[in-house]
Amino acid sequence: MFIQRRLYHLSHIDLDGYSCQLLTSYIFQNRKFYNANYGKEVLFRIDEIFEDIEKLERGEKVFLLITDLNLTIKEAEYIDSKVKQSPYNIHLQLLDHHITGAEVAEEFSWYYMNTDKSATKITFEFIQKNFPFPKESDKIAKFVEAVNAFDIWLQDSEHFEYGKVMMRLIGSARELARTMFAEEDTYYKLELLKGAMEIYNDESIEKKHIYLDDQIHYLKKRFFRGNREDDTIDNLMTNYIVELLEKRKEELTIRYKGYKGVLTYMIGSISVIGNAFLTRNSDYCFFLDVSNKGNISLRANGDVDVAVIAQEIGNGGGHSNASGGRVKGMREFYRYGDVKKFIENLLIEKEYTTDLLLPQSESN
Repeated sequence: MFIQRRLYHLSHIDLDGYSCQLLTSYIFQNRKFYNANYGKEVLFRIDEIFEDIEKLERGEKVFLLITDLNLTIKEAEYIDSKVKQSPYNIHLQLLDHHITGAEVAEEFSWYYMNTDKSATKITFEFIQKNFPFPKESDKIAKFVEAVNAFDIWLQDSEHFEYGKVMMRLIGSARELARTMFAEEDTYYKLELLKGAMEIYNDESIEKKHIYLDDQIHYLKKRFFRGNREDDTIDNLMTNYIVELLEKRKEELTIRYKGYKGVLTYMIGSISVIGNAFLTRNSDYCFFLDVSNKGNISLRANGDVDVAVIAQEIGNGGGHSNASGGRVKGMREFYRYGDVKKFIENLLIEKEYTTDLLLPQSESN
């Protein structure tokens, strides 16, 4: 059966894109989700998908699904070529609604476009025609109407206001760094959408869009709390992220002049998260976060003077336990390993071209 294929699903990073993935999550047990914005990231994710496909046994069948992303002709030709050259049995399908993809849709049979519907509604109808849908189909259909009404701006629809609040729910869900925690970030957003679907199908609630607006904080907090004791959302989120970092800390470890640190990418909230990590992992001396613009933020717990590190690697400075700067040559990366390679090369260069770094206790 087609449903037994392993799903690799690439989608956009907005309400419509994530809603498409929510729908396929009900159908495919063997699945992996990828997300991309427009531009270079699209083909980067495609290459990433094919890297993952190549890890499979040769006999496995694959369903490569792309939703809510319109491709350029060059992007489509590249993907089509990759599929045809692959030794794997890959079924390729794109479902989209952007008019800018019209020319491409005429060139490739796997490129389906319908400008009258959102990608979520197109995906829903595609699933209904090709797969046995779950018992929740009525609830899902109502959710789909809300996404569709907002995404194609059906302002007179009874579903429009609810879709608008769901857009804010997803748009404000920036607590997890997408490049660092891709799988967790997508799972987080899908769980938020499931919560929104539950509310929209609760007949005891009258003004559902207002109720959802009030519940955004609760839905986020429920996710980060999990089985933990109740706390503020900031503390729950910090514990969740620190646990993710601890699971990967060997991969995230960097060293500078003998001092052991951890490197993150666009993680944000570094004062809280950085200090929490360092407190729980006393063998680490500093915490370094870098943005796609090259801005760096450093935190320490007294083992090293990070103002000196910031000055040496980023022409910055600050306090001995909290500092910042900006590194040259930084660009946007779509995979953490590439960020680490860039920063490690910088650290090696600076290690041999700057003065020796003194511990904070000796420099005071």
